[in-house]
Amino acid sequence: MNEPDSTSITLPENGRVVFFDGVCGLCNQFVDHVLRHDREGRLLFAPLQGKTFLEVQQRHPELARTDSMIYLIRQDGEETLRLRSDASIGVMKELGGWDAVIARFLNVCPRAVRDLGYRFVAAIRYRVFGKRATCRMPTPEERARFLP
Repeated sequence: MNEPDSTSITLPENGRVVFFDGVCGLCNQFVDHVLRHDREGRLLFAPLQGKTFLEVQQRHPELARTDSMIYLIRQDGEETLRLRSDASIGVMKELGGWDAVIARFLNVCPRAVRDLGYRFVAAIRYRVFGKRATCRMPTPEERARFLP
C-alpha cells in the first residue's frame, strides 16, 4: 500500500465524507445529484483514487481492495464506515426529501440482496455509464466540498 506524503489531510472532527470512484460516470452522476440536493453542504467528497482515501486506508486496512462507494461518518473522534448499498442509503437519508423516502424503501430489503444488486451494477458501470480518463475536477463553486 502506498504511504501518504508528508502533508496530512485533516478530516472534520464531526463530518461526513463520500468516497467515490472518480473516473466512474455513474459515481460522478451520483455526486452531482448529492451536490444539487445537499444545499446545506453537510457532505464532503473525495475520490477513491485520492490522497484522502489513502490516509483513511491507513487507519482501515480492510478497505485495501474496496472499489465501492464508502460513506465515512466521523463523530466525537469515532469513524463509522458504510460500504456499497449501505453507503448509498446513508447518503440518501442525509439528503432528506424523496431521497430519504427511497432510502427507507431500499433499507427494507436485506443487505445481502441489496449488495448483490449493487455489485451487479458495479460490475457493468464502466460499460453502461462510461469511464473518464481522469478523476473528476470540481468546479470553483464545488472546490470547498472536495478533498484531495
